[in-house]
Amino acid sequence: MLNFVNILVQVLVIAIIARALLSWFNLRPDNPLVRALYDVTEPILSPLRRIIPRVGMLDISPIVAILLLQALQQVLTSVIVR
Repeated sequence: MLNFVNILVQVLVIAIIARALLSWFNLRPDNPLVRALYDVTEPILSPLRRIIPRVGMLDISPIVAILLLQALQQVLTSVIVR
């Protein structure tokens, strides 16, 4: 169970980082890679965007999402290890 939690968090973090990096390029929304990344990350990022305002032109919701995922990973790890 512990390995599953760790792998899941790492995959989500990588997907969020990849989505943030791909946002710098003009890729078509129907691109399969872009679509897959949006499908995986949008349920995490969308609620955060409603709460966290933009800082100028910078969307900091991916950073907050990564920090929250890592905090959740720590909590789940401590619960599972007990």
